[in-house]
Amino acid sequence: MDAVPSFRSFTDIARDLANGQPERVALSFEGRETSYRDFDKRTNQVANALLAASVSKGDRVAYLGKNSDAYFEIFFGASKMGGVATPINWRLAGPEVAFNLQDSRAPILFVGPEFIGTVSKIAGDCADLKTIVAVEERARDWPAFTTWRDANSSEKPRFDLAAQDDVLQLYTSGTTGRQKGVVITAQNLMSLQEVMDRTGAEWAEWAASDVSLVAMPVGHIAGTGWGFWALVRGAKSIVVRDFDPGHILDLIEREKINKLFLVPSALQALVMHPRAREIDYSHVKYISYGASPIPLALLRECVEVFGCGFVQMYGMTETTGTIVALPPEDHTMEENAKMRSAGKPLPGVEVMILDGEGKRLAAHEVGEIAIRSASNMKGYWNLPDATAATIDKDGWLRTGDAGYLDEDGYLYIHDRVKDMIISGGENVYPAEVENAIYGHPEVAEVAVIGVPSQRWGEEVKAVIVAKPGHTPREDDVIAWARERIAAFKAPKSIEIIDAFPRTATGKVLRRELKEKYWRGYERKVN
Repeated sequence: MDAVPSFRSFTDIARDLANGQPERVALSFEGRETSYRDFDKRTNQVANALLAASVSKGDRVAYLGKNSDAYFEIFFGASKMGGVATPINWRLAGPEVAFNLQDSRAPILFVGPEFIGTVSKIAGDCADLKTIVAVEERARDWPAFTTWRDANSSEKPRFDLAAQDDVLQLYTSGTTGRQKGVVITAQNLMSLQEVMDRTGAEWAEWAASDVSLVAMPVGHIAGTGWGFWALVRGAKSIVVRDFDPGHILDLIEREKINKLFLVPSALQALVMHPRAREIDYSHVKYISYGASPIPLALLRECVEVFGCGFVQMYGMTETTGTIVALPPEDHTMEENAKMRSAGKPLPGVEVMILDGEGKRLAAHEVGEIAIRSASNMKGYWNLPDATAATIDKDGWLRTGDAGYLDEDGYLYIHDRVKDMIISGGENVYPAEVENAIYGHPEVAEVAVIGVPSQRWGEEVKAVIVAKPGHTPREDDVIAWARERIAAFKAPKSIEIIDAFPRTATGKVLRRELKEKYWRGYERKVN
């Protein structure tokens, strides 16, 4: 196996790899290949172009687009001059994108071709936004990314990035309906690499000869984090704009991809493809998956089709990604209790289960999962109260997930404390969807729940109390919601009832609403 390079600091990554393996391919995107030498040069140019655009240390550098090699140049380039990469989930609706830009106060935005229209409509509402760059081709009065980049020096700016400096800000939905910017430091990202090295496990090892698929959206930690890992290790990353199962299968075979991270719904889409059993997977050793547990029946089919080892990864944006893993040896085909778990904490990661008063619970007692590790986020952007409510003075981060630890230290996810719904790997909070539906002329009250879905794991359902004399139509309510929030957050179905079950203080009992849909399921997550 190729030796794993060591790095002095976050901003030295590209330079050290350019010196050690200049001709190796760093990024491959739609027929365009970038060597590590050119990656270092171009990220220097991006850094200098940002400085020329009056971007300062600590400024948020926003990106709205699908996956692209340009995004990773922007991410690493921003870090070389102190900027903070802020990718925006491209599936968000226009008002949500505007909120991300307004909240981050980003002075510059890079926009992909699919979102030129969206940005044209909202740019005037973002007072801090001074510069817009089109990622692929010149649009309106906005320069094209390559022209903007290449007009600047390829010398690295004189800037030293400290371990505690911000490098990444990802937005995650809030339980009150307001999105929160998760601030991730250089140390958060680099410490995760050290954790992986300390596992000593073959599945956690990376080599410069590896070929990685970057298919998850970069607006999520799964996309940016996975791409970052591959670049740090000097591997080749195949970046795909969209997740197209047929195209992914072609790439796996043609490019000899041997490192993948996918959500279970994406794996299901691959194995259901008509050509899935015609592809040569002999070079694929491990497939990592996360965002939700994998159904045993689907895992069996994936093992049959891909013939490789599987690793479940549990984490969240606030933990900079993976902090618990279920290794290949625990992925057995028989009914194995460990298969229901998320795995064991990685080296240096502490996990405990808390009751409602914050007291540690014993094995097999269900409570809120708390995490302490060097990869825990710095905090929520400009939200000190929300940060304090999530990370205590001793560094324990409350995940909002309910679960338990067994006597062997395996973590089991039992339910979600904050009612979050995970649909196809996307986080959806009921409050956001409810806020979008309230105001419909025929809806008096609404409560949103997650219900089982064979395709997505969970899907969004709106339970509605109608205004007197009205019967809202399902398609009208869904269309109403889609005009106000991203399509993946909108309900897939509705149910009309006469009244909500409530507590003595008037709170809606969501668990009672969910009960009939989850009857027969061992867990309230699918």
